Amino acid sequence: MELKVYVDRLSQPSRAIVIFCKVNKIDFEEVGIELLKGQHLTPEFKEINPMGKVPAIVVDGKFKLFESHAILIFLASAFPGVADHWYPADLYRRAEIHSILDWHHSNLRRGSVEFIQNTLLAPFFGRPLNPQAAAEGEKVLSSSLSKIEALWLKESGQFLLGSSQPSIADVCLVCEIMQLEFTDETDRNRILGPHKKIQQWIEDTKNATKPHFDEVHQALFAAKVKLQMQRK
Repeated sequence: MELKVYVDRLSQPSRAIVIFCKVNKIDFEEVGIELLKGQHLTPEFKEINPMGKVPAIVVDGKFKLFESHAILIFLASAFPGVADHWYPADLYRRAEIHSILDWHHSNLRRGSVEFIQNTLLAPFFGRPLNPQAAAEGEKVLSSSLSKIEALWLKESGQFLLGSSQPSIADVCLVCEIMQLEFTDETDRNRILGPHKKIQQWIEDTKNATKPHFDEVHQALFAAKVKLQMQRK
């Protein structure tokens, strides 16, 4: 099976896809799509994803798929050798993972994107910063972190749903939270500081996917340094 993965490593869901492929030794070609250069809006890329967003994949030159959760479910199901804990065969367990992934988009992701875009990144996409939207985003983000701790980070396991090994939901949500690396230390500590379970879960997910987690996030760390220099 020939797999092309269209991503920008500055994108949270893109990083989740790349990490998953690398951890599971899935052979793929990574095609970089630079969001800041508008490459996701070109006619060529819209032939792959009419929505003009990353990530997207093409399999065997003909099957095209977008939306990161759908991609991860497909990859976990289609490629042999992917360990069961990523996307369990047990239907009840799968349903619980689907529930977390559906929740992710309208809660954790919404808060994260609104906060970071309106605190830092909006000008790079031709939009003004919006402190009020940033404050609302932070409320949603903080509430989402509290819900993750209360509902899914059980005492019995290191990962979501009390599991001893990560699922596709773990890598999706942790990559989302890692976008806070763009922010300054004061903001990051204010948001993550009260959430000790979240902090430990991030470290556990890093360790379970090393060395690929850190390697894939190098693009984020490099962009943060560049952003800090520009702001000075």
